[in-house]
Amino acid sequence: MRTGAVAPSGNALAQLITRDIVADGGPVIELGPGTGAFTRCILGKGLPEHDLTLVENSPDFTALLRQRYPRAQLLEMDVTRMRHGDHRWQAMQAQAVISGLPLLTMGLRAQWNVVGACMQSLRADGALYQFTYMAKCPIAPEILARLGLAAERIGSSLFNVPPASVYRISRR
Repeated sequence: MRTGAVAPSGNALAQLITRDIVADGGPVIELGPGTGAFTRCILGKGLPEHDLTLVENSPDFTALLRQRYPRAQLLEMDVTRMRHGDHRWQAMQAQAVISGLPLLTMGLRAQWNVVGACMQSLRADGALYQFTYMAKCPIAPEILARLGLAAERIGSSLFNVPPASVYRISRR
């Protein structure tokens, strides 16, 4: 329940969820990077490490990430405590938020906090990318509607264990 995954994400899923990231497109935020499966792919696209913000709650994963990515900004925190309206997120102006969070296991208030803060952290044309093992978007429809967001399924990774789909969440 805490990590939301039975195994680290595979390369095919990492390629899919990071496919729109460009090296010179500005900062990227990764939520719940865990062991860094998506992180490696993000940096492999040429994004400078100092343009990457990693938000992780697990002390064990945080220590690992700090060692592997010393120039990335690392925030050790519970992302469900991110607040819609928090000025720290508004200043980021990221091209993308890549999320490995288990949103389906979160209540509506936690989803509201996470998704609202993510959307504030993005520049106008930025998007939140979220993967799920389920057949539908993991963000509650009422949250999408209230925040004026659209969810688009951009693909699936059948070779991931278990298979996963990726959604792009953007402003309407």
